[in-house]
Amino acid sequence: MRRREFVGLTGAALFSAVLGKPAQGADTDIEKLAAVLVDHTSPAHGPASLDALANAVAAAKRNYQACRYAEVTAKLPALLRELRAACAYTEGDERLRAQALSAEAYHVTASILLKQEDKGLAWLAADRSVQAAHASQSALMIGSSSRIITHALMDGGHHHAATGAARSAAERMAADLTEPTPDDLSIYGSLLLRGAIAAADTGNRHNTAELLDEAAEAGNRLGRDANHMWTAFGPNNVLCHRANVALRFGDAGTAIDYARQVDLDQLPINERKATLLLDTSRAFLMWNRHDKALHILRAAGEIAPEEIAGRPAALRLVRDILATAPISVRPEAREYAATLGVIA
Repeated sequence: MRRREFVGLTGAALFSAVLGKPAQGADTDIEKLAAVLVDHTSPAHGPASLDALANAVAAAKRNYQACRYAEVTAKLPALLRELRAACAYTEGDERLRAQALSAEAYHVTASILLKQEDKGLAWLAADRSVQAAHASQSALMIGSSSRIITHALMDGGHHHAATGAARSAAERMAADLTEPTPDDLSIYGSLLLRGAIAAADTGNRHNTAELLDEAAEAGNRLGRDANHMWTAFGPNNVLCHRANVALRFGDAGTAIDYARQVDLDQLPINERKATLLLDTSRAFLMWNRHDKALHILRAAGEIAPEEIAGRPAALRLVRDILATAPISVRPEAREYAATLGVIA
């Protein structure tokens, strides 16, 4: 990563779109999601056009990856209901397609809930994604949904089970990778990366390194960062995960070294860019470089305001910087925290 990407974006972002009343609306939308997830009644009407539903699922994916979480959350309840109707009222290939779309939509739902740290609902949505993926009979969709169930297991503290789930899913895919498509390589590599993060949380450095190296090989075979199957997978994404793993092992210096190797412009989605910057901010905080930690955090906020203002983990990082900042940094940290509503 070029140095200007770390410290150049220092202006305070104005997060009015995700503060105050919109946040209350987001709470209501989460409740609507909960209601849909536990609704077992039969759909009262036939399906919408599958093409229209495919467009709506793609829009949800794009908005999630652009960190427009409030917009995604507001639209998901109605979309999930329409997809339930499509699965109930279609047959044959159309039903398989509806199930694949449902797997994608539940995947987005689980991802949103994980960011909100709602573990119970996230697990429910992840399980629905896996069930729909298997019903779709698509090996790619099954592999894709295996990523979100792995994430849900990790978030629940089941790191050994998560590692095993990701590795097993990747091994099932590996048997068919003699002539892999970009979609194949992207799902396969993303599974390995998710497994590496889970393995790091078990403290097993050997397994972690092995999974990261296998993912790097898949990234090199793919050749560049892309967004096949909504994975944002590629060589730079592997470096992002290497930085995250180093941070989990408490090695801030190594995390920063990996982050500096990332070409931020080559990462295809804002969610991945913001996540890397948040990891880098945490690494600098571990180094007691509060000034850099704050500047990088603000850079993440410029790229993806809702990733900072709407996530409990990011707001905890803001509080940690403010709580330990030296006098020279404290005024700027306090001003930024107040902008986010962290302090009055």
